[in-house]
Amino acid sequence: MVKHIVLFKLKDDVPAEEKLAVMTKFKEAIEALPAKISVIRKVEVGLNINPGETWNIALYSEFDTLEDVRYYATHPEHVAAGKILAETKESRACVDYEL
Repeated sequence: MVKHIVLFKLKDDVPAEEKLAVMTKFKEAIEALPAKISVIRKVEVGLNINPGETWNIALYSEFDTLEDVRYYATHPEHVAAGKILAETKESRACVDYEL
């Protein structure tokens, strides 16, 4: 099993209401993906409730193989979900590890 963890930081100059709207739309889009992409075993999206922390969104997902992660990453539905953050994202960090 491969665990895929991604953190997103949104730009500081984006108004709080806009950030929340974008984050919520992204969460809904990602959480809808298991019905569209069969290789996803589990997915969770958490919106950071602690304003003192750097990262705004945490994405946790599970796959059988790293090849499945790559398939998911390039799938058109996932690419479309990622575009939701395109204008407001400042940075991204990712770790994939195997159990």
